[in-house]
Amino acid sequence: MKAIVTGGAGFIGSHLVELLVIKGFKVIVIDNFATGRSENLSKVKNKIKILKLNISNFKNIEKHFKNCDYVYHLAGLADIVPSIENPEKYFNTNVNGTLNVLRASKKYGIKKVIYAASASCYGIVKKFPTDEKNKISTEYPYALTKYLGEELVCHWAKAYKLSTISLRLFNVYGLRSRTTGAYGAMFGVFLAQLINNKPLTIVGNGNQTRDFTYVTDVAEAFYKASRSKIFHDIFNVGTGKPTSVNYIAKELGGSKIYIPKRPGEPDKSQANIKKIINELKWRPKVKIKDGVSIMKKNIKDWKNAPIWTPNKIKVKTKVWFDFLKK
Repeated sequence: MKAIVTGGAGFIGSHLVELLVIKGFKVIVIDNFATGRSENLSKVKNKIKILKLNISNFKNIEKHFKNCDYVYHLAGLADIVPSIENPEKYFNTNVNGTLNVLRASKKYGIKKVIYAASASCYGIVKKFPTDEKNKISTEYPYALTKYLGEELVCHWAKAYKLSTISLRLFNVYGLRSRTTGAYGAMFGVFLAQLINNKPLTIVGNGNQTRDFTYVTDVAEAFYKASRSKIFHDIFNVGTGKPTSVNYIAKELGGSKIYIPKRPGEPDKSQANIKKIINELKWRPKVKIKDGVSIMKKNIKDWKNAPIWTPNKIKVKTKVWFDFLKK
């Protein structure tokens, strides 16, 4: 079996690549290395093919889809505030890039496309746990572009009989979590701050909760989705067990400072995962306490990670406020 993983040098993508290699797949990684790192693939680099390409360029990527069986589409731009600052860039990558992946998949008869969608499409949720039928409310450009990508995936499944599954990811954490950017993944930022003897920057009062899912569990969800007989469907990927930011900070240790809460951010996220448990036979295995312990034991991975100071975060926050006032 042969698979393409777009964004395969990234946080989630690299763990998926490792899993696919273990499962006996021949893997092609397509990544522009804007946020992906070659070090993430060090364990399997001699067993895979790595292509430094941008999914926004159809001519450069399409030929590599020939004779492949599965496509796992994880490439894309993340983070809220940068999407507000540069919505065109996000649209080009997350929407046009997804369209290019679908065009190439259709052209070469890919058996199944698995899309990394985002639970941000639900916006400020009032019903918990949140299931796949919840109202869509995209609050900012990042959420919109990820949802438009999902809409393309679902439309091509219907119009062109392309077999697809979309996985709406909640808060993913684990080794190789990205540390760059003022609005990067919370765990990566926290660990980078710890290793550099800086206080943990907690947004708001820290009582907000998130549905944190360990990255290897998420990689397994992608694999199970591709190997199942189910297609043309959407699934939440989470634990269904929200955890507070204060709890995470306490488990990690170190000093803390609290910075102003960003308006428009939810106080809680909690996935309803009954559908994925029943239909894909997937369920999370790594408990939050164990996941945090794994990250602390491997803190050396963040020794050279750049960090963002509270001052930089405060400056960027103005963009968020101005956007929501419009």
